[in-house]
Amino acid sequence: RIDGDGTASGGTGLAKFGLVAQNNDDVVIGGGLDVSTASGATAAIKAIDAAINTVVAKRASMGAIQNRFTSVISNLQVSSENMTASRSRIQDTDFASETAELSRTQILQQAGTAMLAQANQSSQGVMALLR
Repeated sequence: RIDGDGTASGGTGLAKFGLVAQNNDDVVIGGGLDVSTASGATAAIKAIDAAINTVVAKRASMGAIQNRFTSVISNLQVSSENMTASRSRIQDTDFASETAELSRTQILQQAGTAMLAQANQSSQGVMALLR
């Protein structure tokens, strides 16, 4: 007999295979498997193979989830860097040159308005002379 802790005792030919999960729950692969005969040993090997396949499938699933998390984290980091760069460009705008440009535009607008007003007065003066 092979106990769950791996010690051998007796000679019954029975084996119990098990794992302890991180939350201390026992995960029993096969209880009381008889390995004293070829068919019993084959059954024990099949039980162990099934448990290994289960572990492999769970690891693959966890690996896929981990890859998705890694991808999301990478995308979020790139987005964060882009936002930081955009914010920096906005904050680094040369306010002095922008203020000068605003003043220039306002002067041009006022000059255009004055010219339009003067043109209207000239046409009204001509109309007054013609009456």
